Amino acid sequence: MSQKPPIAFDPERAVALARETLEIEATALLELKSRQGPSFADAVQLLLRCEGRVVVMGMGKSGHVGRKIAATLASTGTPAMFVHPAEASHGDLGMITAQDLVLAISNSGESDELTAILPVLKRLFIPLLALTGRPESTLGRHADVALDTSVAKEACPLNLAPTASTTAQLAMGDALAVALLDARGFKAEDFARSHPGGALGRKLLTHVRDVMRGGAAVPRVAPDTPFTEMMREMSAKGLGSTAVVDDQGKVLGIFTDGDLRRQIEKGRDLRGLTAADVMTLRPRQVRDDALAVEAADLMEEARITSVLVVDAAGQLVGALNFNDLMRAKVI
Repeated sequence: MSQKPPIAFDPERAVALARETLEIEATALLELKSRQGPSFADAVQLLLRCEGRVVVMGMGKSGHVGRKIAATLASTGTPAMFVHPAEASHGDLGMITAQDLVLAISNSGESDELTAILPVLKRLFIPLLALTGRPESTLGRHADVALDTSVAKEACPLNLAPTASTTAQLAMGDALAVALLDARGFKAEDFARSHPGGALGRKLLTHVRDVMRGGAAVPRVAPDTPFTEMMREMSAKGLGSTAVVDDQGKVLGIFTDGDLRRQIEKGRDLRGLTAADVMTLRPRQVRDDALAVEAADLMEEARITSVLVVDAAGQLVGALNFNDLMRAKVI
Protein backbone atom coordinates (compact mmCIF):
# COMPACT_ATOMS: atom_id res chain seq x y z
CA MET A 1 0.00 0.00 0.00
CA SER A 2 1.47 3.34 -1.04
CA GLN A 3 1.87 5.94 1.66
CA LYS A 4 0.69 9.49 1.33
CA PRO A 5 3.50 12.00 0.87
CA PRO A 6 4.21 14.00 4.03
CA ILE A 7 2.48 17.36 4.32
CA ALA A 8 4.88 20.27 3.99
CA PHE A 9 3.88 22.26 7.06
CA ASP A 10 5.17 25.81 7.44
CA PRO A 11 4.66 27.00 11.06
CA GLU A 12 5.38 30.63 10.20
CA ARG A 13 2.81 30.62 7.40
CA ALA A 14 0.22 29.06 9.74
CA VAL A 15 0.72 31.84 12.29
CA ALA A 16 0.64 34.47 9.55
CA LEU A 17 -2.66 33.09 8.23
CA ALA A 18 -4.12 33.07 11.73
CA ARG A 19 -3.26 36.73 12.18
CA GLU A 20 -4.58 37.60 8.74
CA THR A 21 -7.83 35.74 9.39
CA LEU A 22 -8.39 37.55 12.67
CA GLU A 23 -7.56 40.89 11.08
CA ILE A 24 -9.98 40.33 8.19
CA GLU A 25 -12.78 39.30 10.52
CA ALA A 26 -12.08 42.15 12.96
CA THR A 27 -12.19 44.61 10.06
CA ALA A 28 -15.47 43.10 8.88
CA LEU A 29 -17.01 43.65 12.32
CA LEU A 30 -15.78 47.24 12.51
CA GLU A 31 -17.31 47.94 9.08
CA LEU A 32 -20.52 46.26 10.24
CA LYS A 33 -20.53 48.52 13.29
CA SER A 34 -20.22 51.67 11.15
CA ARG A 35 -23.29 50.70 9.09
CA GLN A 36 -25.70 50.41 12.00
CA GLY A 37 -28.49 52.97 12.12
CA PRO A 38 -32.28 53.27 11.80
CA SER A 39 -32.69 49.85 10.15
CA PHE A 40 -31.25 48.15 13.23
CA ALA A 41 -33.71 50.02 15.47
CA ASP A 42 -36.52 48.98 13.10
CA ALA A 43 -35.39 45.35 13.43
CA VAL A 44 -35.44 45.51 17.22
CA GLN A 45 -38.92 47.07 17.22
CA LEU A 46 -40.13 44.36 14.83
CA LEU A 47 -38.82 41.69 17.21
CA LEU A 48 -40.34 43.41 20.25
CA ARG A 49 -43.77 43.42 18.57
CA CYS A 50 -43.60 39.66 18.02
CA GLU A 51 -46.22 37.98 20.24
CA GLY A 52 -45.04 34.46 19.46
CA ARG A 53 -41.60 33.03 18.79
CA VAL A 54 -38.73 34.14 16.63
CA VAL A 55 -38.28 31.35 14.09
CA VAL A 56 -34.69 31.41 12.83
CA MET A 57 -33.86 29.90 9.43
CA GLY A 58 -30.67 29.46 7.44
CA MET A 59 -28.96 26.97 5.15
CA GLY A 60 -25.45 25.53 5.47
CA LYS A 61 -23.08 27.59 7.60
CA SER A 62 -25.77 30.26 7.98
CA GLY A 63 -27.95 27.55 9.47
CA HIS A 64 -25.32 26.73 12.08
CA VAL A 65 -25.11 30.41 12.94
CA GLY A 66 -28.90 30.53 13.08
CA ARG A 67 -29.05 27.76 15.67
CA LYS A 68 -26.71 29.74 17.90
CA ILE A 69 -28.70 32.96 17.42
CA ALA A 70 -31.93 31.14 18.32
CA ALA A 71 -30.31 29.73 21.45
CA THR A 72 -28.98 33.15 22.47
CA LEU A 73 -32.36 34.81 21.95
CA ALA A 74 -34.17 32.12 23.92
CA SER A 75 -31.77 32.40 26.87
CA THR A 76 -32.09 36.20 27.02
CA GLY A 77 -35.86 36.61 27.15
CA THR A 78 -36.94 36.25 23.51
CA PRO A 79 -38.64 32.89 22.79
CA ALA A 80 -36.98 31.45 19.70
CA MET A 81 -36.38 28.22 17.81
CA PHE A 82 -34.58 27.08 14.68
CA VAL A 83 -36.42 25.54 11.72
CA HIS A 84 -34.44 24.13 8.79
CA PRO A 85 -35.64 25.80 5.57
CA ALA A 86 -35.52 22.57 3.55
CA GLU A 87 -37.65 20.78 6.16
CA ALA A 88 -40.02 23.76 6.25
CA SER A 89 -40.96 23.06 2.63
CA HIS A 90 -41.84 19.49 3.59
CA GLY A 91 -44.16 20.06 6.52
CA ASP A 92 -42.19 21.90 9.20
CA LEU A 93 -43.68 25.19 8.02
CA GLY A 94 -46.67 24.11 10.09
CA MET A 95 -44.62 24.90 13.21
CA ILE A 96 -44.85 28.60 12.38
CA THR A 97 -47.95 30.44 13.59
CA ALA A 98 -49.41 33.83 12.72
CA GLN A 99 -48.00 35.22 15.99
CA ASP A 100 -44.42 34.28 15.08
CA LEU A 101 -41.69 36.15 13.24
CA VAL A 102 -39.16 34.64 10.85
CA LEU A 103 -35.50 35.64 11.06
CA ALA A 104 -33.91 34.41 7.84
CA ILE A 105 -30.14 34.32 7.33
CA SER A 106 -28.44 34.09 3.95
CA ASN A 107 -25.28 35.81 2.78
CA SER A 108 -26.33 35.74 -0.87
CA GLY A 109 -30.01 36.23 -0.16
CA GLU A 110 -30.78 33.77 -2.94
CA SER A 111 -30.86 30.44 -1.10
CA ASP A 112 -33.39 28.30 -2.98
CA GLU A 113 -34.72 26.71 0.20
CA LEU A 114 -35.44 30.12 1.72
CA THR A 115 -36.82 31.85 -1.34
CA ALA A 116 -39.21 28.92 -1.92
CA ILE A 117 -41.07 29.62 1.32
CA LEU A 118 -41.14 33.43 1.08
CA PRO A 119 -44.52 33.54 -0.76
CA VAL A 120 -46.08 31.35 1.93
CA LEU A 121 -44.81 33.61 4.69
CA LYS A 122 -46.26 36.61 2.90
CA ARG A 123 -49.67 34.92 2.49
CA LEU A 124 -49.70 34.16 6.21
CA PHE A 125 -48.71 37.77 7.01
CA ILE A 126 -45.75 36.54 9.05
CA PRO A 127 -43.18 39.33 9.59
CA LEU A 128 -39.79 38.66 8.02
CA LEU A 129 -36.45 39.95 9.27
CA ALA A 130 -33.44 39.19 7.07
CA LEU A 131 -29.71 39.08 7.77
CA THR A 132 -28.09 39.16 4.34
CA GLY A 133 -24.95 40.29 2.61
CA ARG A 134 -27.06 41.54 -0.31
CA PRO A 135 -30.02 43.67 0.80
CA GLU A 136 -31.07 43.98 -2.86
CA SER A 137 -31.43 40.18 -3.15
CA THR A 138 -34.71 38.26 -3.28
CA LEU A 139 -34.60 37.71 0.47
CA GLY A 140 -33.74 41.35 1.15
CA ARG A 141 -36.56 42.66 -1.06
CA HIS A 142 -39.19 40.43 0.56
CA ALA A 143 -38.13 41.24 4.12
CA ASP A 144 -39.99 43.74 6.28
CA VAL A 145 -36.57 44.74 7.58
CA ALA A 146 -33.24 43.68 6.04
CA LEU A 147 -29.99 44.09 7.95
CA ASP A 148 -26.87 44.34 5.81
CA THR A 149 -24.25 41.82 7.00
CA SER A 150 -22.02 42.09 3.92
CA VAL A 151 -18.24 41.79 4.19
CA ALA A 152 -15.51 43.01 1.85
CA LYS A 153 -13.97 39.56 1.60
CA GLU A 154 -13.88 36.20 3.30
CA ALA A 155 -10.94 35.24 5.48
CA CYS A 156 -10.55 32.07 3.41
CA PRO A 157 -7.48 32.47 1.12
CA LEU A 158 -9.67 31.26 -1.75
CA ASN A 159 -12.40 33.75 -0.78
CA LEU A 160 -14.86 30.85 -0.88
CA ALA A 161 -15.45 29.30 2.55
CA PRO A 162 -17.91 31.33 4.70
CA THR A 163 -15.68 32.84 7.38
CA ALA A 164 -15.89 36.62 7.77
CA SER A 165 -19.50 36.55 6.53
CA THR A 166 -20.63 34.05 9.17
CA THR A 167 -18.74 35.99 11.83
CA ALA A 168 -20.70 39.09 10.81
CA GLN A 169 -23.99 37.17 10.96
CA LEU A 170 -23.15 35.82 14.41
CA ALA A 171 -22.18 39.26 15.70
CA MET A 172 -25.37 40.79 14.33
CA GLY A 173 -27.40 38.13 16.11
CA ASP A 174 -25.62 38.96 19.36
CA ALA A 175 -26.27 42.67 18.80
CA LEU A 176 -29.99 42.00 18.34
CA ALA A 177 -30.12 39.82 21.46
CA VAL A 178 -28.36 42.45 23.58
CA ALA A 179 -30.61 45.26 22.35
CA LEU A 180 -33.69 43.13 23.00
CA LEU A 181 -32.73 42.08 26.53
CA ASP A 182 -32.03 45.72 27.38
CA ALA A 183 -35.38 46.86 25.95
CA ARG A 184 -37.20 44.13 27.87
CA GLY A 185 -35.48 45.03 31.15
CA PHE A 186 -34.01 41.52 31.29
CA LYS A 187 -31.96 41.06 34.49
CA ALA A 188 -29.33 38.64 35.73
CA GLU A 189 -32.01 36.85 37.76
CA ASP A 190 -34.04 36.26 34.59
CA PHE A 191 -30.94 34.87 32.87
CA ALA A 192 -30.30 32.55 35.81
CA ARG A 193 -33.82 31.08 35.52
CA SER A 194 -32.91 29.94 32.00
CA HIS A 195 -29.62 28.46 33.27
CA PRO A 196 -30.49 26.70 36.55
CA GLY A 197 -27.80 24.08 36.05
CA GLY A 198 -24.96 26.51 35.44
CA ALA A 199 -22.70 28.37 37.82
CA LEU A 200 -24.64 31.61 37.39
CA GLY A 201 -27.91 29.83 38.06
CA ARG A 202 -26.58 28.38 41.29
CA LYS A 203 -25.34 31.78 42.42
CA LEU A 204 -28.52 33.66 41.64
CA LEU A 205 -31.16 31.04 42.46
CA THR A 206 -29.69 29.33 45.56
CA HIS A 207 -30.79 30.86 48.85
CA VAL A 208 -29.23 30.41 52.26
CA ARG A 209 -32.16 28.28 53.43
CA ASP A 210 -31.45 25.85 50.57
CA VAL A 211 -27.94 24.99 51.81
CA MET A 212 -27.85 25.82 55.52
CA ARG A 213 -27.81 23.36 58.38
CA GLY A 214 -31.06 23.52 60.31
CA GLY A 215 -32.94 22.03 63.22
CA ALA A 216 -30.97 19.81 65.60
CA ALA A 217 -27.86 20.12 63.42
CA VAL A 218 -27.37 23.72 64.56
CA PRO A 219 -25.25 24.02 67.73
CA ARG A 220 -26.88 26.30 70.28
CA VAL A 221 -26.69 26.84 74.04
CA ALA A 222 -28.24 29.11 76.64
CA PRO A 223 -26.09 31.91 78.12
CA ASP A 224 -25.88 30.14 81.51
CA THR A 225 -24.64 26.88 79.99
CA PRO A 226 -21.42 25.71 81.72
CA PHE A 227 -18.32 25.89 79.57
CA THR A 228 -17.78 22.12 79.50
CA GLU A 229 -21.34 21.48 78.28
CA MET A 230 -20.93 24.14 75.61
CA MET A 231 -17.80 22.38 74.35
CA ARG A 232 -19.72 19.09 74.18
CA GLU A 233 -22.38 20.81 72.03
CA MET A 234 -19.73 22.19 69.69
CA SER A 235 -18.01 18.83 69.34
CA ALA A 236 -21.26 16.96 68.74
CA LYS A 237 -22.42 19.26 65.93
CA GLY A 238 -19.01 19.58 64.23
CA LEU A 239 -19.44 23.14 63.01
CA GLY A 240 -16.53 24.63 64.93
CA SER A 241 -18.80 27.06 66.75
CA THR A 242 -22.01 27.36 68.71
CA ALA A 243 -24.65 30.06 68.94
CA VAL A 244 -25.66 31.45 72.31
CA VAL A 245 -29.42 32.20 72.31
CA ASP A 246 -32.04 33.45 74.76
CA ASP A 247 -35.33 31.74 75.63
CA GLN A 248 -37.00 33.12 72.46
CA GLY A 249 -34.24 31.81 70.20
CA LYS A 250 -32.71 35.25 69.55
CA VAL A 251 -28.98 35.25 69.02
CA LEU A 252 -26.99 36.78 71.88
CA GLY A 253 -23.52 35.73 70.82
CA ILE A 254 -21.28 33.04 69.40
CA PHE A 255 -18.32 30.99 70.57
CA THR A 256 -15.92 29.52 68.02
CA ASP A 257 -12.79 27.38 67.86
CA GLY A 258 -10.88 30.61 67.35
CA ASP A 259 -12.35 32.06 70.55
CA LEU A 260 -11.25 28.93 72.40
CA ARG A 261 -7.65 29.31 71.17
CA ARG A 262 -7.58 32.94 72.21
CA GLN A 263 -8.90 32.12 75.69
CA ILE A 264 -6.27 29.41 76.16
CA GLU A 265 -3.52 31.79 74.97
CA LYS A 266 -4.59 34.20 77.70
CA GLY A 267 -4.10 31.44 80.27
CA ARG A 268 -7.67 31.80 81.50
CA ASP A 269 -9.21 29.09 83.68
CA LEU A 270 -12.34 28.17 81.72
CA ARG A 271 -13.76 25.40 83.87
CA GLY A 272 -16.00 27.59 86.01
CA LEU A 273 -17.21 29.89 83.27
CA THR A 274 -20.46 29.94 81.33
CA ALA A 275 -21.23 30.60 77.70
CA ALA A 276 -22.11 34.22 78.50
CA ASP A 277 -18.63 34.73 79.98
CA VAL A 278 -16.73 33.79 76.84
CA MET A 279 -19.09 34.44 73.92
CA THR A 280 -18.49 37.08 71.28
CA LEU A 281 -21.30 39.62 71.19
CA ARG A 282 -23.09 40.76 68.03
CA PRO A 283 -21.87 37.96 65.75
CA ARG A 284 -22.26 38.11 61.98
CA GLN A 285 -25.65 36.90 60.83
CA VAL A 286 -27.41 36.35 57.53
CA ARG A 287 -31.12 36.03 56.73
CA ASP A 288 -32.39 32.66 55.55
CA ASP A 289 -33.98 34.30 52.49
CA ALA A 290 -30.70 35.90 51.37
CA LEU A 291 -28.84 34.51 48.38
CA ALA A 292 -26.18 31.97 49.29
CA VAL A 293 -23.62 33.99 47.34
CA GLU A 294 -24.33 36.94 49.66
CA ALA A 295 -23.46 34.75 52.63
CA ALA A 296 -20.23 33.76 50.88
CA ASP A 297 -19.36 37.42 50.32
CA LEU A 298 -20.08 38.20 53.99
CA MET A 299 -17.88 35.37 55.21
CA GLU A 300 -15.04 36.35 52.90
CA GLU A 301 -15.27 40.02 53.88
CA ALA A 302 -15.34 39.24 57.61
CA ARG A 303 -12.71 36.49 57.22
CA ILE A 304 -14.86 33.94 59.00
CA THR A 305 -15.60 30.35 58.02
CA SER A 306 -19.18 30.09 59.31
CA VAL A 307 -22.15 32.34 59.89
CA LEU A 308 -25.40 32.08 61.84
CA VAL A 309 -28.69 32.17 59.95
CA VAL A 310 -31.77 33.96 61.30
CA ASP A 311 -35.33 34.42 60.04
CA ALA A 312 -37.25 37.66 59.53
CA ALA A 313 -38.02 37.79 63.28
CA GLY A 314 -34.33 37.47 64.15
CA GLN A 315 -34.62 33.95 65.54
CA LEU A 316 -31.85 31.43 64.95
CA VAL A 317 -32.92 28.95 62.26
CA GLY A 318 -29.63 27.64 60.91
CA ALA A 319 -25.90 27.84 60.40
CA LEU A 320 -23.72 27.87 57.32
CA ASN A 321 -20.03 27.37 56.63
CA PHE A 322 -17.75 27.44 53.61
CA ASN A 323 -17.93 23.66 53.18
CA ASP A 324 -21.71 23.87 52.82
CA LEU A 325 -21.32 26.49 50.10
CA MET A 326 -18.65 24.48 48.30
CA ARG A 327 -20.81 21.33 48.30
CA ALA A 328 -23.64 23.37 46.76
CA LYS A 329 -21.12 24.70 44.17
CA VAL A 330 -22.01 28.26 45.05
CA ILE A 331 -18.29 29.01 45.45
